[in-house]
Order: sequence, then structure tokens, then C-alpha cells
Amino acid sequence: MSGAEIAGPALGGRKPVLVTGGAGFIGCNLADRLAQQGHDVIVFDALARPGVERNLAWLQARHPARITTMVADVRDASAVDTALRDAQAVFHLAGQVAVTTSLVSPQEDFDINLRGTFLILEGLRQRGGGKVPLVFASTNKVYGDLGDVALEQVQDSYLPADPALRASGIGESRPLDFHTPYGCSKGAADQYVLDYDGSFGVPTTVLRMSCIYGQRQMGTEDQGWVAHFLIRALRGEPISIFGDGRQVRDVLQVDNAVEAYLNAWSRMGTTHGRAFNLGGGPGNAISLRQLLAAMQDMLGRRVELQFADWRAGDQRYYVSDTRAIRQELGLSEPRPWREGIAALARWLEQESGLQAASSLETLT
Repeated sequence: MSGAEIAGPALGGRKPVLVTGGAGFIGCNLADRLAQQGHDVIVFDALARPGVERNLAWLQARHPARITTMVADVRDASAVDTALRDAQAVFHLAGQVAVTTSLVSPQEDFDINLRGTFLILEGLRQRGGGKVPLVFASTNKVYGDLGDVALEQVQDSYLPADPALRASGIGESRPLDFHTPYGCSKGAADQYVLDYDGSFGVPTTVLRMSCIYGQRQMGTEDQGWVAHFLIRALRGEPISIFGDGRQVRDVLQVDNAVEAYLNAWSRMGTTHGRAFNLGGGPGNAISLRQLLAAMQDMLGRRVELQFADWRAGDQRYYVSDTRAIRQELGLSEPRPWREGIAALARWLEQESGLQAASSLETLT
């Protein structure tokens, strides 16, 4: 790996906030909000994911005096040390994000997700008395496939047979159960982040994310399914469904996710050393079939579907119990999914020239 490329304005006397994966979907929205609040931001990103350079250009155009770009890889120890040198806080969102990729390239998945996280933690530990806080982007995959949860088919959705679980979702007390290399790498990194708080006093908070969607997300078949479905539907292209489409997820609009990251930092003094489940909760839980039906109503036409076998480690049901995170981080009500997905469809139409039916407002 080559050394880091650094570009952007001088940071001056202000201590910047470091966002790894800052050109990615969630990272760029977080960096934008930080810059709006008056923070200088180091956007640390390898620019490996197709399309993220557009997010970076958008950030640089909006905040030319606030954004410093560091084109580098979290596996590069020297680049990590440079990025950490003056940071006042770290949001670690860089990572290999797809289960499918981890099954093809488990070594790369391990190196990026676990070793990269370890390098950041070690860099913070070696800074000693600075006590620079770290907020880490984890995943609901740390809970495995939830195969022991008894489910019932209710119309187009799988829902827990247990009424209490159906009402609240999966809580943080759920035992960890790593499946697939991706689940192992993210789960191990999740535990390292929490342990560095307890063992070395590095203040950390872990956010175990469910399905985040919103503006600046150009999803693919492997990751970012809400945007991917919308992109395919707007183009009039068929959508592949792995399984039967009744699997349920709680979706959360990215502005709500950004609020959680910022509040995790601002409340680090009382919430450090803890992991929280971050998603839309039961009120924003939908099956793939429900989303597809809503999209068809929005477009005024059928969407062609192609079905394939279930993918490794796929959860038939995952909904976050958001009671702890909303109480401890003081979060606002999440945006209703129909309203948020209509807004994403409009953004995709404007950003990519994709044409939708005139009934885009019907989801709201």
C-alpha cells in the first residue's frame, strides 16, 4: 500500500474530527453535518468503492474551508497514525461492508475490518492522556442469523412468535453469534473497541446498525438494498430477491443515524464502553415484499422480480430494540419509512437522471 495522499485546507489551530470512510454514504452525511456545525473534518477514505468520489467532491464543494481529504487505507499504519495525530474525536466507519465479498476474500475482509480497527485503537491508546473518543460503526450481523427465534409468517412478513419480541425487537442483551467472515471481522472489531475502553481507558461507543438508507446512497445488490431496489425500479430493471422476500428489517433514514453518531460523541462521558442497536425500530420495520409493493404503487407499474436461494448468514428477521439508544442518546423520532423512501427516490431521480412516475409523493 502506498502512503497517504493529503489534500485540502490547512487545519490551523483547530483540532479536527476524523471520519474514516468519510466519503462513503453514512460517512459523507456525517462529515457534512460536522462541517455545518463548525468542525474541521479529516475525510479519510481509500476511495475504493465506486461512486464515492462524487460524495467527496460534494463535500469539498460545500465546505472548502472545513474538509481535509486524506486518500488512504485503514490498513496503512503510517497513514492511520498521521490521521490520528491531532484529532479531537474519531468516527470509524471505514470497512469492508458486504457479506458476499467476505466469503470471496476473507483475508481482505479480516485485514480491513479487524486489523484496520486495531490500528486505530492502538493509535489512540498510544496517544495516552489525550483520551480521544471513538464512535464505531458496527452491524446487526454480530447477532448471527437469529435462527433460534421462532417466527410466524404474517402476510408478506416473518415476525417473531413471541409477542414481546415482536413489539420491541432485538435488544443489546442478545448473545453475540458471529456467522460468515464478515460477521466475524465486524464482531471481533466491535469487541476490541469495547475492550479498549475497559482495558486502556480509550472512550468508545459502538453502534450496531440495521439498514440505513437515504441521500448519497448508491446501493448495490450486496449492500444498501433500499437504494439498490429503488435504482433498479427507476431504471425499469429486474430486481433479484435472495430468499422469498418476506425477511424483515428496520430501516432508518441517514439523518437520524447521523444524529445518533453525534449524540454518541457528545454523551461519551456517560455512555462510553457500551454498544447500542441503531435502526428504525418496530415502527419502521418492513419486509422486502412490503417495500417492493410500496415502490410499485409509487411508480404506477409492476417491478420485475427474480428469485434466488437464500444467502449465507441472512436473517429472516432483524428489528432493533431502540429503547436503550433513544433514551441514553436522547434521539428524536425516526423519520417514517414511507416518507423517507419517497425522499430518497426523488434524490435518486435528480442525482442520476432516473425517471420516476409523477406519483412520487404518494408514499408520503
